[in-house]
Amino acid sequence: MSARFTGKVVLVTGAGGVLGRAAALSFAREGATVVAAGRDESRLHETVGLIGAEGGTASAVTVDVTSSESVRTMVDTTVARHGGLHVAFNNAGVLDGGTPVGEHDEEVWNRVLAVNLTGVFLALKHETAHMAANGGGVIVNTGSNLGAHWRLAGMSAYSTSKAGVSFLTRSAALEYIERGVRINAISPGPIDTPMSYRSGETREQRDARVASAVPLGRVADPQEVANAVLWLASDESSYVVGHDHVIDGGATA
Repeated sequence: MSARFTGKVVLVTGAGGVLGRAAALSFAREGATVVAAGRDESRLHETVGLIGAEGGTASAVTVDVTSSESVRTMVDTTVARHGGLHVAFNNAGVLDGGTPVGEHDEEVWNRVLAVNLTGVFLALKHETAHMAANGGGVIVNTGSNLGAHWRLAGMSAYSTSKAGVSFLTRSAALEYIERGVRINAISPGPIDTPMSYRSGETREQRDARVASAVPLGRVADPQEVANAVLWLASDESSYVVGHDHVIDGGATA
């Protein structure tokens, strides 16, 4: 096992979800002190407990990523507890489902944009402020292959929000690289998480649908995506700036 993140403090939002938890555990296994952030306190503590059971170091912070004050407090708490912030994985997100634009509920639209896009903006705002003033850092944002890379009917809010993450990432990367903050994004395809299912779908139905759309023929294991996050967050990718890394089994190839 490598120790690419020994001495690093890593903040992971959406750390109670499947991908966020996989990334948090992976960072801890490679020596990081992990701050698991999200809305569901019980799931965050499950993530922290799993890290502790493996001998890692982690703590939990609840956050509403749609609130600037809550995000600022998350960053400040991370720094106060652990003495710094070196890596951030901005991964919190929600999914809308299956509604044409003309029938889309405005509250759902606003919620999806607020969490998926404004949430990343607010995280970048407060993370870059700290990192730029304290020797730099690395940020990875979670986008999606839906949006900037691929479109599906009925996914307008989600696709719009994730396309926004792609463009926001690249703009911020140009703005902050000279200040020592390296910013990139991942854009996964379907991952084996609850978000990969349509309403009422069984695993067999989900797998058959994905197999017909993804050349590799399956959903991604969360660890496969977490591995890419860690690479982008590590010194191994030190020349990678403003990249939107698509991980989708060839769906958008």
